[in-house]
Amino acid sequence: MNSIRVAGLGAGDLDQLPLGIYKRLKETDHLFLRTKEHPVIKQLEAEGVTYSSFDDIYEKHDQFEAVYEEITESLLEKAAKRDIVYAVPGHPLIAEKTVQLLLERSAARGINVTVEGGQSFLDALFTAVRVDPIDGFQLLDGTMMKRGDVQISQHVIIAQVYDQMIASDVKLKLMEKYPDDYEITVVTAAGSSNEKIRTLPLYELDRQPFLDNLTSVYVPPIISRELSLKEFSTLREVIADLRGPEGCPWDKKQTHLSLKKYLIEESYELLDAIDRDDIDNMIEELGDVLLQVMLHAQIGEDEGMFSIEDVFEGISRKMIRRHPHVFGGIKADNADEVIKNWEQIKAEEKGEQKNSDSLLDQTEKGLPALLRAYEVQKSAAKVGFDWDHAREAMEKVKEETKEFEEVLAKQEKKRQLEEMGDLLFAVVNVARLAKIHPEEALQAANEKFYRRFAFIEEEVRKSGRPFDDFSLEELDLYWDEAKKQGK
Repeated sequence: MNSIRVAGLGAGDLDQLPLGIYKRLKETDHLFLRTKEHPVIKQLEAEGVTYSSFDDIYEKHDQFEAVYEEITESLLEKAAKRDIVYAVPGHPLIAEKTVQLLLERSAARGINVTVEGGQSFLDALFTAVRVDPIDGFQLLDGTMMKRGDVQISQHVIIAQVYDQMIASDVKLKLMEKYPDDYEITVVTAAGSSNEKIRTLPLYELDRQPFLDNLTSVYVPPIISRELSLKEFSTLREVIADLRGPEGCPWDKKQTHLSLKKYLIEESYELLDAIDRDDIDNMIEELGDVLLQVMLHAQIGEDEGMFSIEDVFEGISRKMIRRHPHVFGGIKADNADEVIKNWEQIKAEEKGEQKNSDSLLDQTEKGLPALLRAYEVQKSAAKVGFDWDHAREAMEKVKEETKEFEEVLAKQEKKRQLEEMGDLLFAVVNVARLAKIHPEEALQAANEKFYRRFAFIEEEVRKSGRPFDDFSLEELDLYWDEAKKQGK
């Protein structure tokens, strides 16, 4: 079985290279380098060491994944013919994707891969920035870093910040977590005689002229609550403190039941902000709704019943399960097919209903009356109890209107309540069949009435006369004017 010996070139100069690695590099006739851009290579060249490098592959591809893929396959092909040595910067098992790919694929190709360590660049980097990693740190790859990877409470090391393009991408992701002027440190060739250290504000990261394959970025942890307000963990701590021993008396006495009305109020305030397309207010109201969710979750945790993680797990599982067209092999080419799949999966989750149970029992009973009317009609429609078209349902509206007119003339309050309910229920049916959500329609009507009545109030104020001096006919003229102006 042929072999690939993977050797680490360390983080600095030749005098930092382990003796065993040095001998291996001197003795082999088949040395391959991921890159020759490393301080120790020129010194090895001076001692007569020959090699082949894969630097040219970097020029062929736009994505690093493709670079690593080609290097790995090339090494495996070469190793199929003879034993080879493959040398990489630093330690082979730290931030070296090609080594991981070799370890994953070598056995299936009948090739033995051994790893011989060199000094990690982390040792030299922590020395350069003078921090103790015992406090906790993250090592991230700048070529594939995601915003969600960054834990701002820890020391963050971002390796492989090869050039200004990668630096720009890293900067933008960090600026979503840290202030634009947050102080960071850029370290190039850590531990070597060519070591460069620059401390600078985050927004200047991609303006540095000395970025290369030996460049790493160090971001110190955020310890200020004020600077960590964007983090979910901060919100959780705030809510826990509110209900903690030294917290707010009002928050501490709340229960799931006592908070119900606030969740309804905040939800409607959010809907209002959406209807007005008020982005700033949407941000605020979404926060208020989230506050209610967090308070309920904290109460659950305080009582030992559940935590916010249980909520996350539950909704994540549900979304994955109910979107097989995204996370599975089911096909859905349009929204109607998505809804059909959703309803089928939902029904399977709930299982077969007992004969004594009503289909309408599946509708949430805590909904406001308008929304519940909409939902029970949808449930009945699933088994065919429905009109085919909105115009057919409109005939029912006319019938209910006539019946209400009749009882209105008789001054029968109980019958009036009943017939008004029937009329409203029939109108909701028309809206549903016309694919108009009744809640949205009524909210839009409320806003329109508000705008037009506000116009009337303004005109009355301009007149200098009190409201009582105006007849309904005069006020109607203002209403018509508001209508003409598109209010």
